[in-house]
Order: sequence, then structure tokens, then C-alpha cells
Amino acid sequence: MSKKANTFQTPIGTRDLLPEHSARWEAVIEVFSNVASRAGFSLIDTPIFEDVGVFTRIGEGTDVVGKEMYEFLDRSERPMALRPEGTAAVCRAFAQHRPPVPWKVYYRGPYFRYEAPQAGRFRQFHQFGIESIGSDDPDIDVEVIALGWKVLEAVGINQIELLVNSMGDQETRNNYQEALNAFLKSHVNDLDEEDRKKVDTHPMRVLDSKRSATQSVTKEAPRINDFLSAEAEAHFERVRDGLTALKIPFSIEPRLVRGLDYYTHTTFEFQSLALDSAQSTVCGGGRYNGLIEELGGPATPGIGFGMGIERLLLACDAEESFPAPGSRVQVWVVDVTDGSSARDLTHSLRDHGVTADRSFDQRSMRSQMRSANRSEAEIALIIGEEEVNEETVAIRMLRDEEIGQIVVPRSSVIAEVQRLLGLEL
Repeated sequence: MSKKANTFQTPIGTRDLLPEHSARWEAVIEVFSNVASRAGFSLIDTPIFEDVGVFTRIGEGTDVVGKEMYEFLDRSERPMALRPEGTAAVCRAFAQHRPPVPWKVYYRGPYFRYEAPQAGRFRQFHQFGIESIGSDDPDIDVEVIALGWKVLEAVGINQIELLVNSMGDQETRNNYQEALNAFLKSHVNDLDEEDRKKVDTHPMRVLDSKRSATQSVTKEAPRINDFLSAEAEAHFERVRDGLTALKIPFSIEPRLVRGLDYYTHTTFEFQSLALDSAQSTVCGGGRYNGLIEELGGPATPGIGFGMGIERLLLACDAEESFPAPGSRVQVWVVDVTDGSSARDLTHSLRDHGVTADRSFDQRSMRSQMRSANRSEAEIALIIGEEEVNEETVAIRMLRDEEIGQIVVPRSSVIAEVQRLLGLEL
């Protein structure tokens, strides 16, 4: 009795990006890259795994580091981790290479967190993001937030809410954490059990909780806005004025602390009103003026954001925006002889800037025409024995019945195809 072969599937929390979805995926990445490039940002690509210490700097008491990070020892017993977010790796690169400032970079790629998969949330997920390093000017905060707004605008998302807050400077945080800690201790028994342990070590993490019991307590908690130093308040006021000047609507959310420890001053989130609250955040970020120093670099301010690609496209689906682009195949070559003409003609078309494809295995005319129609090509070039003998090619417009079919000499078919497609000769 033969042993049945294993049927392997994608690991839990991951998925295959299939060809029918990849064109839309590439299109949204292109939108983001164009928006970032026009603002003077250049691409950076960091390793998928790093020394685990790079990421422990983002917050020892956070769920990202404590529960969700994929950690492993390499063959030399060095502790490594798959990157769970983008900012720490970019800051490590800055600390290592010491480029001149301002340093404006954008990134895109896969990230990894071991958490319960759900709609718009995967264990391998994908983000694009930007980081602007080297300036403490609040106008940079405005620029970064505005770029997130422009990306969402470019993909047709309208049902969006921008929430902003200020975490203040170190003086602000020290005074606020003292008051918050006292408040939470007086209500510790009313908090969700998972959040009680954070009160002594990371009280501000409690504000980030999505658990209903905890949220009912924290809505009465002291607000960090009431503890901002004069310098922090001036910074935040300039950010608010800038967003107003650019006509970007926003709301101030005092409980918005984001999920990582490195944030200072401005924090922000874009939330989709078309999605359930569990997956409504499509973009989030903030300022991190102490992180690069933590990673061995000079004291250098920075700000950035991350935007989840899966979550962004989920929001597009909810608003029925940013449809998949049409087929990229412009011409399908149908050859019912020995396939030599299709072989030579498709390569010649491609060399002249035309996207062309063909059938193989000497299939029938009917089969090849079905493939041509499925490809959504605009033109079919048809070659039979008669066309070979007369050195001609039949051109059939697949999407324009008024033109129908014409026959042209083989020597002029490239120019005629370019003319019909409106391409520059």
C-alpha cells in the first residue's frame, strides 16, 4: 500500500499572493513609492532579520517584543529576530552608516508577528513606511502626516479619520506617568487581568489596551495634554496649525499612545471608518527622538509611519476603491502552423515596447483564441498557412468590433500594432 504524499499548505497567518491579486498589490506599492519620492524620500531596504537587541529597544514590556516577536538562534548561537516593524531597523541602519541629515527614506516589505490571525492581520504582513531623521522641526511632523494622507487620497479612501496626540518630552512623560500610575493603582481591580501587570512597569501601555473593561477605566484617566511642558505644547501647536493650513482634518485623541515605547511628541493614526474597529487602523506613526541613541548612534530626532498593505487594500475593498488594473497583455499571437512565427513575432513585439504573449503546444485555433480573450489583450495577431505563404499577418481587434480584422504585410505588422495601440513610433 503506497504512502500518501503530504499536502503542504501555507503556515497559519500567512498567504500566497496569487497572480490575480499581484497586479493590484504592485499598483498600490507604486502609488506609495511615487508619493514618497516626490517628497524627496529614497528607498532603503534592511534585512528581514536582525540582532534581537535591535527590536528589544522598542519596548521590553510591549506585546510586540514580549509575546509576538519571532526569535531564534542562528548556527553561531547568536540571538536573532525576524523584524516585527520597520522603524527600529531603519534607525539601526542610520546609527551604523551615519549618513548626512536630514535623512529621508521609505521602505516596503514583509514583517512578522506571532499573533492571532484575523481579517487584515497576518503573522507575515507587509508594510510600507517612511522615516525622516535629523530634524526636530514640527513642520517635519506635518510633512510626514500629510504624506500618509496623500497615499490614502491617491487610492480613493475617503472614509478616514486622523487622530493625533502629543506624548510630550521627557519632562512631560515623567510627570504624566506618575499621575497615571497613581490613578491606575486606585482602579487596578477594575482593569482587565491582562492589563493589571502593566500598571507598575508600563502604565502608558494600559492606555493602548483594546479590552473593554480597561477602556471603561482609562476613559476617566488623566490626560497627557494636561501635563505638556511649554516646549512640548509649542511643538504640538505648530503641528496642529500645519495640518489646519493644509486642510487635513484631524481630531485630538489624548489616549493615543501607540504600541511601542520609543514615541515622543507627535503620535498619529489614520483609522478607516469603513472597517470594524479591530482592524480600522490603516496607518500609524509618530516621533521617536531617543531611539537612535538607544541603538548606538548620536542623539538624533526622527519621525515616521508604517502603513499595512493588507489593511490598506481591505479598506479599499470596503469603499470599493482602487480596483485591480487591467491586463498588461496588449497583443496575443495566434499561430496555427508550427509555432515558429509566434515565437519570432512575440519577441520582436517585446523588443519594440509591446507587451505580447502566445500559446504553446500547437493548440487549435479555437483554443488559442480562447486564451487570447481570457488574457484581455486588445489585439490578436493570427498566422495560418496562408499568412506564412504570403508573408502577411491578420490583425484582429478583440475589444473594438468596428475595426474588425485587417491583413498587413509581415514587415509592417510592428508599426501597425504600435499605431493601433497609440504607442509612440
